Amino acid sequence: MHILINMIILIGTIMIGIPIPLCFMAAALYMGVIFFPDFSFLTTVGFRGLNSLTILSIPFFIMAGSLMSSAGIAERLINFANSMLGRMRGGMGAVTIVACAIFGSISGTCSSAVACIGSIMIPRLENLGYPRGYSVGMVANSSVLGQLIPPSVPMILYCWVTQQSVAAAFLSTVVPGLTLVTIFCVLNYFMCRKFPLKVDSPITPKERNKLIVSSTKQGIWSLLMPVIILGGIYGGITTPTESAAVAVVYAMLVGFFVHRELKLRSLWKSFCTSATTSGVICLMMFFVGMMGRVYAMQQVPQRIADFMLSVSDNKYVILIMVNIFLIIIGMLMDDLCGTILSASLLMPLMGRIGVHPIHFAAILGVNLGLGNVTPPCAPQLYLAGRVGNVPINEYFKPALIFMFVGFVPLIILTTYVPAFSLWLPRLIMGIK
Repeated sequence: MHILINMIILIGTIMIGIPIPLCFMAAALYMGVIFFPDFSFLTTVGFRGLNSLTILSIPFFIMAGSLMSSAGIAERLINFANSMLGRMRGGMGAVTIVACAIFGSISGTCSSAVACIGSIMIPRLENLGYPRGYSVGMVANSSVLGQLIPPSVPMILYCWVTQQSVAAAFLSTVVPGLTLVTIFCVLNYFMCRKFPLKVDSPITPKERNKLIVSSTKQGIWSLLMPVIILGGIYGGITTPTESAAVAVVYAMLVGFFVHRELKLRSLWKSFCTSATTSGVICLMMFFVGMMGRVYAMQQVPQRIADFMLSVSDNKYVILIMVNIFLIIIGMLMDDLCGTILSASLLMPLMGRIGVHPIHFAAILGVNLGLGNVTPPCAPQLYLAGRVGNVPINEYFKPALIFMFVGFVPLIILTTYVPAFSLWLPRLIMGIK
C-alpha cells in the first residue's frame, strides 16, 4: 500500500505540473518518513550516488550542445547536410532529420536538439512551402535521435544506475538510431508529395560535387566535433567524461578563433544554462538515489517482476508489458527522469527473463523516445510546438504519423531482435 501511495504521489505531482526534481523529492520524503524516520542513512546514500566521475560528463555534454548554436557549428552542419540532400523534393525535411542525428552525436539530449535545430530549421522549412505544423511534428520526432545517436545523456544515466559500460550502451542505440533516420527520411519523402514545395533547380553532378566540397570545407571544423568525441571514446584515448570536456573546449576554440561567432555574452549564457540544467539533474538524482535504495530494501523491483511473471511466464509477452510501461513512463517524464526510474525498477526483471543489460538499454532508449513525443504529456512534442509557435491541432496529426510509422516498427525490431542492438557492441567492445 505504501509503495502504491508513493507512485501516486510521484505520478500525480508530475501530472499537475510540479517540477520533476520536487516530485521525486516528495516521493522520496514519503518513503523516508514511512520506512526510515532517521534520514541520515538516506541522505548518505543520495550523496554517495552523486560521487561518480561518469556523471561529470553530463554538464559538459549539455554545455557542448548549448555552444553549438552560438558558435556557428549547428548552422554549418545543416549546410553540409543541405549540400547533399537539399535539391531533391522533400530534401530540406531530410536535412532536418539528418541534422538532428548529427546534433545528437554531440549534445546527447532531445530537448537541446528541439531548441537548436528547431529554431533554425522550422522558419527555413516554412519559406520552402512546408506547413509549419508538419515541420514542428517532424522536428519533435527527429529530436529523439539525440537520445539514440551517441553520446547520449540518458544512456550515461542508465549505466550509472545499472553499472554497465557506457561505451557499450552508446553503441547499442546506433543501429536503431540510424534505422530511424532512414525511416523518417523515406516517410518525409512520401508525405511531402502533397505540399507545394519550392525546390531548387537540379544541377549537374559536377556542380553538386563542387557544392558538397565547398560546404565540407566550410563545415570541416564542425564535422570534426563528433569524430573527436566518438573517436576518443571508442579509440580508448578518452573516457566519456574526458571526451565531453574536450568537446566543450573544442566548441569554444572553434567558436572564438575559427568561426568567430561566439561572444563572451553567449558563452556566459551557455555556462548559466548548463549549470542550471545540471543542477536540476543532480538534485533529481540525489532524491532518486534515496528512493531507489528504499525501493531495493522493500523489494519493489522484485515485486514488479513477480507481478509480471504471474501474468505470463512467456518472455515475449513480458516484453510487450515492459514496452507499454516504458512508453507510459516516457509520456509522464522527460528522457532523463524516465531513464533513471525505469532502469532501477525493471533491471531485475530483465535479468530474470534473460534480456542482456545492453539490449535492455536499447529497448529503454527507443521506448522512452516514443513516450517523450506521445500525448498526453509529450514533453518534447510540446517543446517543439513552443519553439515553432504553432497550436497543437496543427502539428498533432503529422506527429502521430511519424510516431506510428517510424517508432512502432523500430520498437518491435529492437525488442524482439537482440542482434539489432547487440551486433555493434559485440563487434567493437566484444561484449558477450
